[in-house]
Amino acid sequence: MHLKSRITKLGVYQAGKPIEEVQKEYGLKKVIKLASNENPYGCSPTAIAAGNQFLNELAIYPDSNATLLKSKLASHLNVKETQFLLGNGSDEIIQLLCRSILHEGTNSVMADITFPQYKHNSLVEGAEVREIPLIDGYHDLDGMAHVIDEQTKIVWICNPNNPTGTYVNESSLRAFLNKVPSTCLVVIDEAYVEYAAALDFPQSISLLEEFDNVLLLRTFSKGYGLASCRVGYAIGNEKLMGSLNIVRAPFNVGRLSQAIATAALDDQAFIQETHIKNRTEMERYYHFCDQKGLAYFPSQTNFLLFEVKQSGEILFEKLLREGIIIRPGEKLGYPNYIRVTIGKKEENDIVLSTLDKFITS
Repeated sequence: MHLKSRITKLGVYQAGKPIEEVQKEYGLKKVIKLASNENPYGCSPTAIAAGNQFLNELAIYPDSNATLLKSKLASHLNVKETQFLLGNGSDEIIQLLCRSILHEGTNSVMADITFPQYKHNSLVEGAEVREIPLIDGYHDLDGMAHVIDEQTKIVWICNPNNPTGTYVNESSLRAFLNKVPSTCLVVIDEAYVEYAAALDFPQSISLLEEFDNVLLLRTFSKGYGLASCRVGYAIGNEKLMGSLNIVRAPFNVGRLSQAIATAALDDQAFIQETHIKNRTEMERYYHFCDQKGLAYFPSQTNFLLFEVKQSGEILFEKLLREGIIIRPGEKLGYPNYIRVTIGKKEENDIVLSTLDKFITS
């Protein structure tokens, strides 16, 4: 059996260490996981209650069109139901976009460094990947616009960006979109949009009315705290969504997941509470970095990427022994940095005091 040669050259996605593995490896009872940017406050009680109602219906296939969820999303975001594509996490939609649009002889443009699945799936389809280095952690939109040509089919903008947490503001994004040919799809990945606090963060829904080649990616995994449910969605023009649905697998979002996500949209108070707590705890990390003289990227997400003045890999191992899981910067393209999900106050108390032991001023 022979796979495509380009696939054999790619690696498997490396997720953060699971809690159970760390407990077993180090003989620990309590482990704090702040590596995968999950919501430390869980999800809405309303969502949990909705899920419980469907536990006796697991033998029934889900609505393949996710009608109720699309209807609720359309009402929440003030767009048409026909403008949505639902995915098994936004990762599946990234895969669908690349599968549907890219092929050998085409190219896709993205930042270097950004969410790795854009590059991974582009390469799987045989497309050329054009990576434009970040400038001080921010997208270089002028540089990205410069490399777009007739064979550029997708441009990826992770906003806020993972792993830096930085963002593209409204005016910069609009100026960039005006430079992009209408034949090129611009995918704006807003996985962390619920955490964004900047006053000039783009009002991206309005962009859909002005730019027919813009597609927004969002997820229930981060702010809504439903990472296990695997529910992501795209918003774009109706014709494109209809075409992408041809490629989408049937029943790709489970019945239980649809019910939970639909109910979660009704509890915006939970989202606001999560947002406020996250910003409060983020300030504690800013203060720690300022006191220690550590460089960091101001973040519009629920994580912070910051300097640790030593190997991030070595510090990662030290923290594991203390029962703390983070992401070493070496795996993200930032040696001597670590990325930490902003946890609950009691979790951050432990993490910050532990970091204080290992990082000198």
